[in-house]
Amino acid sequence: MAFGSDRSRFTDNEFLGKRAVEDKNIGPLVKTVMTRCIHCTRCVRFSSEVAGVEDLGTTGRGNQMQIGTYVEKMLMSELSGNVIDLCPVGALTSKPYAFMARPWETRKTESIDVLDSVGSNIVVTHRTGEVLRIMPRMNEDVNEEWISDKTRFAYDGLKRQRLTTPMLQDGSGNLAPVSWEDAIVAVAKALDSTPSDQVAAVAGGLADGESLMALKDLLNRLGSETLCTEEIFPDDGTGTDLRSNYLMNTGIAGVEDADLALLIGTNPRFEAPVFNARLRKCWIHNELNLAMVGPKVDLTYDYEHLGDSTDILKKLADGSHPFCKTLNSAKNPVVIVGSEALQREDGGALINLVQQIADNAKTKSGADPEWRVLNVLHRVASQVAALDLGWKAGVSDVRAAKPKVLWLLGADAGTITREDLPADCFVIYQGHHGDAGAAIADCILPGAAYTEKQGTYVNMEGRAQQTFAALTPPGEAREDWKIIRVVSEVIGEKLPYDKIFELRARMAEVSPSLVRYGTTETANFFAQSVAMAKSLKSQISANKIDVSKKVLEDFYQTDSISRASPTMAKCVTAVKAQRESKYAKS
Repeated sequence: MAFGSDRSRFTDNEFLGKRAVEDKNIGPLVKTVMTRCIHCTRCVRFSSEVAGVEDLGTTGRGNQMQIGTYVEKMLMSELSGNVIDLCPVGALTSKPYAFMARPWETRKTESIDVLDSVGSNIVVTHRTGEVLRIMPRMNEDVNEEWISDKTRFAYDGLKRQRLTTPMLQDGSGNLAPVSWEDAIVAVAKALDSTPSDQVAAVAGGLADGESLMALKDLLNRLGSETLCTEEIFPDDGTGTDLRSNYLMNTGIAGVEDADLALLIGTNPRFEAPVFNARLRKCWIHNELNLAMVGPKVDLTYDYEHLGDSTDILKKLADGSHPFCKTLNSAKNPVVIVGSEALQREDGGALINLVQQIADNAKTKSGADPEWRVLNVLHRVASQVAALDLGWKAGVSDVRAAKPKVLWLLGADAGTITREDLPADCFVIYQGHHGDAGAAIADCILPGAAYTEKQGTYVNMEGRAQQTFAALTPPGEAREDWKIIRVVSEVIGEKLPYDKIFELRARMAEVSPSLVRYGTTETANFFAQSVAMAKSLKSQISANKIDVSKKVLEDFYQTDSISRASPTMAKCVTAVKAQRESKYAKS
């Protein structure tokens, strides 16, 4: 009041007054303040060109022009949060982060996303022990400048349903808090008093390379070789011994040089959204042709649907399918098989057929000898590192062993239940969320989430990257490898590393690529794989190839962090409501 008039000087249109625009409701993730909008149409172009969703657009003309959805609806995309970064004026902002903090109050830590197998580079913004938001970090080889909505918004699951204190079963069958000393002694007694062939471990999808190495060393010292991952990957002679069998060998950025992509049993839009955006980019700009064997799903780009039967794979492998002509005429073909398609009982026969298809495409198309055709698209962040370290894929060995002691390292997918185990089995759960694994545990060892530890993760193309600790673990939770190291000392099988660089030296002994951060280690054993595949007589059953993630709500809750996230729960509710209202109108 002291420095000028308290009246606005906006007098150009005294009859109509200032132009105000009503805010649009486009879902639980993106907040709109449309009066700020300057009609640059960046969000419209992103939705149309990158996300492949024609939801945003302009209505009205001249002074009445507005940006929004044509009919009020949610922005139905798994990449919708990126419009927040694109908007130059703050007309589109983060709804969960709104009014939470000012940028200068926060600290920022560069890290890696672990909620899918792409390994997107991120920046974790935090203040006073709490993650406030997650934003993308530019890396042209991995995620460019995009991240998925689960990566960006599931962080509020990090402070809910957390395990913050060690727990043990009391006599009545309930878990009760105990001291670290009591929990570790109980674990040591159970391991010490059990024959080695009755001790087993299962690793989940969020486990870091350091804890995988430490737990494997510990159980190997005790004489146990039953170390399995929740994710299945066939190993019937051609599987995990050869690294090229389970990597995306072309590389995430490498697909931009391809002119034909054959997708088998995968839905990359929901299994790896950022990679799917790159496939769409190639489809638009590089004239990439795509074909699909599997269920017909919306991938945001056109593709030739060959069917969903395993018979099609047989015909593609023996050259009798009409599509073989197209495959053989491509200069740089790629074959991408989803890890979910390999979860079947006949997964070994399926991967053998895929290897033969890839080999035929390479030899008959006249591609560069260095060009890699075979690619596996994984769903979880820990799988490649676990296979590199020698863990066995799938829990069939654990079920067969009927262990008396089972160590679950963040295993929350529900692949192992109490019905699979002997009644007197002592289950140790080590992890950060009270999810499916903790529900069946006799002892809980609270671990650290990916924002609370320095850990190694290898993405689906074999690129080793590391997370950094933005926060300290809540309560009495500790870093996972340190817990395992302490247990080893109490048992009397002390592991020979006290510092993380010593542990990483041990990882380098087993698999040197694990500590060459930021680089991809190529693997090239395709000829051997095909020769072994042809020597095996496993038969594939004649049925459909299916995938679990077919609609958007399947994407939001796939791990213990996103299942604990209220924002992700709102997304599921909003998408279901949107779909129901759409059907009601139609």
